[in-house]
Amino acid sequence: MAKYIVGLTGGIGSGKTTVANLFAELGITLVDADIVAREVVALGSSGLEQIKAHFGDKICLASGELNRAALREIIFSDKSQLEWLNNLLHPLIRQTMLQQVQIADSEYVILVVPLLFENGLDRLVNTTLVVDVSPELQVSRTSQRDNVAPTQVEHIINSQISREKRLQQADAVINNQGELAELQSQVALLHDKYLAQASLYETKHND
Repeated sequence: MAKYIVGLTGGIGSGKTTVANLFAELGITLVDADIVAREVVALGSSGLEQIKAHFGDKICLASGELNRAALREIIFSDKSQLEWLNNLLHPLIRQTMLQQVQIADSEYVILVVPLLFENGLDRLVNTTLVVDVSPELQVSRTSQRDNVAPTQVEHIINSQISREKRLQQADAVINNQGELAELQSQVALLHDKYLAQASLYETKHND
């Protein structure tokens, strides 16, 4: 059964989660890359077992769960280890996301992926939706939300695809500079559009 997939992305602090939740309130299933990334290394997962076999038991907490801080320390000081980890996790994450898409029972599915374009995951979707805000708002929202220094947020923004490039690759853009009501009306319009597109897509691919 072919599913119509909307790839939702945006820079840090743009309000992706808020937008995704508004679609969820309209009955649309969300598949979130960040949640899936945690699931594929959860206790008892083959992902965690492979990480343990590679790095040794020191990579786990006393509970047996992944010690993320210890892992982060290793991969940030060693590029080859980061590459090894990405080669393990990216296919697992992609496969799990696609499995979740297939079992979703809404008319279309929203794939929430912070690094949609950076990791080439836009190839998995039918259309892309970017949540956009000014860099100034990104910095102030994120530093307040995560209680971190503005310079740290700027560093993260600079490590992501540029705002211009992201907007160029977007099929649709949601402006999240304003009030919640404004956001809700943008989501409602897009929801109607995606329902129509999903219906056409399904007719074409499931005959």
